[in-house]
Amino acid sequence: MKVEFSKANQPNWKEITVTSRVPEGLEKLQEISRNLWWVWTDDAQDLFNDIDKTIWEECNFNPVLFLEKLNYEKMEEIVKDESFMKKIDQVYADFRKYIDVSPDPKKPTVAYFSMEYGLTQILKIYSGGLGVLAGDYLKEASDSNIDMVAVGFLYRYGYFTQTLSMDGDQLAIYDPHNFNQLPIHQVKDNNGIQVVIEVPFPDRIVYANLWRVAVGRISLYLLDTDNPLNSEYDRSITYQLYGGDWENRLKQEYLLGIGGMITLKHLGIEKQVYHCNEGHAALINAQRLADYVQEKGLTFPQALEVVKGSSLYTVHTPVPAGHDSFDEGLFQKYMYAYPDKLGITWDNFIGLGRENPDNKGEKFSMSTFACNTCQEVNGVSWLHGKVSQEMFQPIWKGYFPEESHVNFVTNGVHLPTWTSSSWKRLYNKAFGEEYIYDQSNLSYWEKIYQVDDDDIWRTRVELKKKLIDYIKSQFQQQWMKNQGDPSRIVSVLESINPDALIIGFGRRFATYKRAHLLFTDLNRLDKIVNNPKYPVQFLYTGKAHPADGAGQGLIKRIVEVSRMPQFLGKIIFLENYDMRLAKRLVSGVDIWLNTPTRPLEASGTSGEKAQMNGVLNFSVLDGWWLEGYVKGAGWALTEKRTFENQAHQDQLDASTIYSLLENEILPLYFAKNSKGYSPEWIQTIKNSIAKITPRFTMKRMLDDYIEKFYTKLAARVETLKTNDFAKAKEIAAWKQKVSDLWDSIEVKTLSIPDKMISDPQVGVDYKITAEIDTKDASETGIGLELVVTYQDAKNSTRIYEVEEFELEKVNGSNLFFKVDYRLNTGGAYKFGVRMFPKHADLPYRQNFCYVRWI
Repeated sequence: MKVEFSKANQPNWKEITVTSRVPEGLEKLQEISRNLWWVWTDDAQDLFNDIDKTIWEECNFNPVLFLEKLNYEKMEEIVKDESFMKKIDQVYADFRKYIDVSPDPKKPTVAYFSMEYGLTQILKIYSGGLGVLAGDYLKEASDSNIDMVAVGFLYRYGYFTQTLSMDGDQLAIYDPHNFNQLPIHQVKDNNGIQVVIEVPFPDRIVYANLWRVAVGRISLYLLDTDNPLNSEYDRSITYQLYGGDWENRLKQEYLLGIGGMITLKHLGIEKQVYHCNEGHAALINAQRLADYVQEKGLTFPQALEVVKGSSLYTVHTPVPAGHDSFDEGLFQKYMYAYPDKLGITWDNFIGLGRENPDNKGEKFSMSTFACNTCQEVNGVSWLHGKVSQEMFQPIWKGYFPEESHVNFVTNGVHLPTWTSSSWKRLYNKAFGEEYIYDQSNLSYWEKIYQVDDDDIWRTRVELKKKLIDYIKSQFQQQWMKNQGDPSRIVSVLESINPDALIIGFGRRFATYKRAHLLFTDLNRLDKIVNNPKYPVQFLYTGKAHPADGAGQGLIKRIVEVSRMPQFLGKIIFLENYDMRLAKRLVSGVDIWLNTPTRPLEASGTSGEKAQMNGVLNFSVLDGWWLEGYVKGAGWALTEKRTFENQAHQDQLDASTIYSLLENEILPLYFAKNSKGYSPEWIQTIKNSIAKITPRFTMKRMLDDYIEKFYTKLAARVETLKTNDFAKAKEIAAWKQKVSDLWDSIEVKTLSIPDKMISDPQVGVDYKITAEIDTKDASETGIGLELVVTYQDAKNSTRIYEVEEFELEKVNGSNLFFKVDYRLNTGGAYKFGVRMFPKHADLPYRQNFCYVRWI
């Protein structure tokens, strides 16, 4: 007899996919979850948190995934809870009131292009400051009711997730997005069919899925080439942000520029102003030029007037080496068809991307192309504007950097996103809720002086505790996994001291950021962090690009130092710097430290985020802090360089940091009263909020763009387009005429008094005359000017004065000029006479950069 103790056959599994749905009554919650308005609206986030705090945190604060994971029975309970349903109804009413407002018709319409957008940590289509700035910009455009559309990429993997090995080496992990669990919408046509954008690449079509992100009132369209119609070679174009080789980078920039414009055309969207956020998007103007030539019948010069007159290029890079440029062979592989579309030669076309158009060996620079096809160009701080004028000067030969039209708008941050809910409540109470609509009004912010010191300190302590709790909850398990020795990890976590002065440093780990500066003299640092009278701790975070070995070396060094016995728990490196960690840091630390090599910090915005939360800045006078620093409201390292040798300069700057900590910052923080805080420290916080914070909001930044660029460009392009592009055709014809005549224009006489050369005197008037034969009896438009220069302390030639000649009379094709000039200051000078084309409709000289020195 056979006895069987176990018997079972193989399971016959049936696969099912359960589609999540919400019960009737919660559709409002679902609608809110699909618009990123919730990202900067505390009441909306509180709704999800109040429903189930555990699931909300497990879902990384992703409301779409949250509703998918939420038990259906739980949702039915919510529907029955009348009190909670009233909360939902109120938040939804606020949402609809916000969304249903039409764009302001008095403000220019804008199309905005960027390679990355930092909107929320759950949508990993950003790497750092550039992307977060672009995300903040869209949020503020929504708040300010601008008619704006934006274009970018939906990356399958996005930027990497950072972990550290046991030895402190950075490991880059690429986690794929699950698009179905993100607050995005796949764009469909009127028949409900998914829209696929066809982008002509060399010898093939690349098919891009199209997605839309609702950023409040703004639509952000994202291209995604992970489409089965594409080859594996092309599906990967949008896999990673800043990934792959130079050819993949060119494919991405081609897709963003050419594909981005094709996308807007497919959607029937046309705006007045086209804004390139960095040179990555420069090829939008190649496609726009082609459209005007092929569809509107304009010549290339006429099309260039229209495209230029409606385009803005914002540069974020302070050094020429940081701009994308491509070998001619590679560039021609992708752009070979465009000269024929434009009716020009290949040499003419590639010359638009070269500082020296005739130099066959020079690469094609996206930034140079942007400068040559955009009327307006700007840096992102006052100093960076000056640096950009120097950097781009070779494009406009014949003019000095200080004469450049390159302007600036200093970066800002989106106040509702980066200000903690605790500070927002305090500001609303102290300033009145209307301050949010007029954020640059200093009179609101000065009311911070009326706030009780106890309230300020209570808010700071609360946020510091939240940061410490966050670190303990988020990093313990991760550190146990990859950093060994559990006892050391427990010791580090327990040593985080809420009574210590906590200093934060968070940024991309590039060498010029000088993250290592604090560790120049470890003995002195040891004494500072282990002084029982003045406990201080440093929190470091940041990612290095996977291809940046030097940046990764800095991270490893900091981790090594943090594990030394004397620094254990005093210096802590926090992995995977993202928007969620950033928000905790910039609100929870006491001081935000920034130590870049000047002038390599174009702007920087992390310190501005800290400003919103009563955190004090301690930074090199570079980027935004050069404009922001106010004595008694933070601390600054001088912008002046003492040593040419960078290592020596680093040592000096490190010594200055140590001295300021020892002699000013720590004694000030720990000069505590009976209530446990330093009144002088609170006063410094108040000074910072009142005198600095309102000048660095995204509201102010957007207002500056509207005032300096958008309004001007919108008016110009409307003028250029009127009456079948009559003005564009007129200007193009005039430029062509001047170009044809330029080399034949004859300087018949130039009379300079002998005394002005042999024995120039201060206070003496010298009359200079000239006669120019334009070889054309009609009004050609020629100007002359006297240019006086001097050598500055760095032996660079600078403009002392420019005096334009007066046109005395015209006789046929002969123009007679004169200028009376007086030197008012003694010194060594050089002078020359410069001839230039002159036309009332030119926005500035470099718009038609013909110069002859005579």
